[in-house]
Amino acid sequence: MRLPLLFTRFCATLLAVGFLLASSSKVPAAEGALEKNDLFKGGENGFVLYRIPGIVVTSKGSVLAYCEARSEYSDWGEIQIHLRRSLDSGKTWDTARQIAHFGERLPGNPRKPVGGENEQTVNNPVAIVDHQTGVIHFLYCVNYARCFYMKSEDDGVTFSTPVEITQAFEPFRATCNWTVLATGPGHGLQLQNGRLVVPIWLAYGKEGAHAPSVSGTIYSDDHGLSWHAGELPLLNTPEWKNPNETALVELSDGRVMLNARSASAANRRLVTLSPNGATDWSTPSFDPALFDPRCMGSLIRIPSSTPRGRLLFCNPYSLKRDANGQEIPGVSGPRKNLSLRISEDDGKTWAPPKTIEEDSSAYSDLALLPDGTVLCFYERQKLLSLVRLPLAWLNEPAPAQATGNGGSKAVEK
Repeated sequence: MRLPLLFTRFCATLLAVGFLLASSSKVPAAEGALEKNDLFKGGENGFVLYRIPGIVVTSKGSVLAYCEARSEYSDWGEIQIHLRRSLDSGKTWDTARQIAHFGERLPGNPRKPVGGENEQTVNNPVAIVDHQTGVIHFLYCVNYARCFYMKSEDDGVTFSTPVEITQAFEPFRATCNWTVLATGPGHGLQLQNGRLVVPIWLAYGKEGAHAPSVSGTIYSDDHGLSWHAGELPLLNTPEWKNPNETALVELSDGRVMLNARSASAANRRLVTLSPNGATDWSTPSFDPALFDPRCMGSLIRIPSSTPRGRLLFCNPYSLKRDANGQEIPGVSGPRKNLSLRISEDDGKTWAPPKTIEEDSSAYSDLALLPDGTVLCFYERQKLLSLVRLPLAWLNEPAPAQATGNGGSKAVEK
């Protein structure tokens, strides 16, 4: 594919300007609190809203935080993918920049009666750090209809010309004649054997509609040169209603866990396991400990003193309840009280939740720094914020009131 002129000029300009650090004022954290840094603010740079956060730490220790930059509040409309890069573990950041889909536009918004034919929706960014090669693999979609792949070989400074990989989704039509496709969101996964795995979801209703939906994975065994359809273990059934945005993690024994949002009556996260991240998935089941208010959640595995390591799961710990305090089945819960759950046994049991953001909060993504600090990049109101979760905080027991809205608060920085 020919390198678009606009993209060439962009790279040249970036290299000429160099690495510009954006200043941010730091406010000392109160005792027991967490520090918060707002990386993307709605209303700035001509975009009303930034959503769909993703974050990875490269093999060299750089932090890449990326998201959707939206010209309107809808999932559709004119949307770009923006990225910021940090060389000091997320303390300071370069200027936000557009990184995906330069060159020929591919407009087509079926959700808008008038004007949609001129809009280009670039959506659902997913990055994967290849620890065998140092490459950062990056996937995204256009108009929820086509999927593209690019990569960075210079630690996220520049990216290659995108290559379309929509063909990898065609085998799914044998099970689901999809009209909408989406990757992630959040980050993908590299298994111990080098396989790259990306969670995906598909919808097969009216053009542009995000339901009914199913979920599965695509994968690459040649470091991103080719991509293939896995299986679709999470189907739309009366019990498992509209599985979609999913998180992936490799367990201590090499199995892969797929943990999904759904619209099911159970109000719990839907989980299935695979020996390879692509096929032979187990029968899905609801994790009784993990609330699902119909919101994307994030999941990573980090080293610990226990042989299995730790699983960290993050999402809004909230459910819709009636006047008597009883949860209402199959209803979207309030997006607030973003909380972290920790498992020391590969997700069989989970410690009580620890609150990261008590107020309005929604999508999130997690990443691990070389020093053991966990980064949580998340939505709150019209902001995308980064919180550092040090090992000492992770090791603290959850406060007694953390059954709903309690826990440590974040402070501005």
